[in-house]
Amino acid sequence: MHCVRLEEPQPECQDTRHNLVDTHHREGATHLSQGHIHPNQAPTLRQGVAILRHRVPILQEEEATPHRAVDTLLRLDTRQQQEDFPKLEGTLLQLEAFLRLVATLHNRVREVIPPCLQQGEAGVQHQVAMARLEGLRRDIQGALPQASQCQIILEPLLVAPRCLDTGVAFQPTLRRQQFLGSIKDFPGADPLKDVEVLRKAMKGIGTDENAIIELLGNRSNKQRVALISAYKTTYGKDLVRDLKSELGRDFEDLVLAMLKTPSQFDASELREAIKGAGTDEACLIEILSSRSNAEIQEINRVYKAEYGKKLEDAITSDTSGHFRRLLVSLCQGNRDERETVDISLAKQDAQKLYAAGENKVGTDESQFNAILCARSKPHLRAVFQEYQQMTGRDVEKSICREMSGNLESGMVAVVKCIKNTPGYFAERLYKAMKGAGTKDKTLIRVMVSRSEVDMLDIRQEFLKAYGKSLYNHISSDTSGDYKKLLLKLCGGND
Repeated sequence: MHCVRLEEPQPECQDTRHNLVDTHHREGATHLSQGHIHPNQAPTLRQGVAILRHRVPILQEEEATPHRAVDTLLRLDTRQQQEDFPKLEGTLLQLEAFLRLVATLHNRVREVIPPCLQQGEAGVQHQVAMARLEGLRRDIQGALPQASQCQIILEPLLVAPRCLDTGVAFQPTLRRQQFLGSIKDFPGADPLKDVEVLRKAMKGIGTDENAIIELLGNRSNKQRVALISAYKTTYGKDLVRDLKSELGRDFEDLVLAMLKTPSQFDASELREAIKGAGTDEACLIEILSSRSNAEIQEINRVYKAEYGKKLEDAITSDTSGHFRRLLVSLCQGNRDERETVDISLAKQDAQKLYAAGENKVGTDESQFNAILCARSKPHLRAVFQEYQQMTGRDVEKSICREMSGNLESGMVAVVKCIKNTPGYFAERLYKAMKGAGTKDKTLIRVMVSRSEVDMLDIRQEFLKAYGKSLYNHISSDTSGDYKKLLLKLCGGND
């Protein structure tokens, strides 16, 4: 396989590879080369590549070795992926066959690296191979639109040392679609035609709010943002200003939020949370604890461009103590993003958290800050598991026992986001609508920012946690045009 190829393999490693290829060269049958497979038969590497060759014409030009064919598949550029991967579409049976192929590839990666090379360079190449397989999973997942009710989830045992040491078999699974949004690109959307609809809805006496809701509620963020320049080009007027003059209150706030890019919206929310009397600490915590490195870095760029001040400086001047340190750490957007996990290091970090909190008089907040803000998410999930096994207590409960106020809220939010991001946002939505009055800023922020990220999962987590669908909760807690557009973002009932 391309991503585990060694430049100067030792003799015994060459034998391993040649035997692997020769073995698979002798396996297979004619009907497999035509793209058929028995339901209960897990294809060999050779057979799987034969299936792929039948379905993806570009592979037919390659030499008849699994390594060359897989190498070609992994080298497909974005344009070719869009053209060729859809040809893998078909029945669930065929998807399962392809999943088995990738499972086989994963196991072959482990087999091609014999014990003599499990350290050093080979270990690094193994991690590269795992990352390449995960990238392949994402490519296939994005290129199979007909599988909208099933997401291809490959769990490639990215913990390389554990995989190599134990020889645990990799098993692919099909499960309900996860981490997907409720809003997608509208096919064939034309911004020039869309702004005609908006102009007509606002022209003359009165406003056609339903037309605005139907249009904005059925366009993705990038399609909505494009309307601003298209409106000005067509009519020489500012769309945002016109909407402000026609709409009002929460409905206006929601519509304007939907016309901002994600980074513009986050930057504006952070600005509102900081400026003026008082600070909306919950907003700062929510955004900075849940966004990726790339998202936070883009927020920093937009914030400086829009408001003439660094986000870090704004946070520093408006907060204090360990809570300030937590927010400053998070706003760097510099969390480790490696997918591999070293269990021994995870145990060490769990021990450090225990020593910094439950196992001493007072609390070493800096140790919690260092681990929770810098370590990778897969690593921290392992740390939390080790901590639970070591202490018999969830790390969130330990934080609540050791800390208080905004620092406690911030640390707990980081932990919740790492453990289960949709669950965290389901809780944020529930609390925004719970009791008398609605925290509309929180409701708008979460519904807009997560509508194209993980809204479907948030809905499931909401139903599981509170016994009532998010759709019904919004329906009973809001009203009018505001409610209609929020329900568009929700995407349906459960």
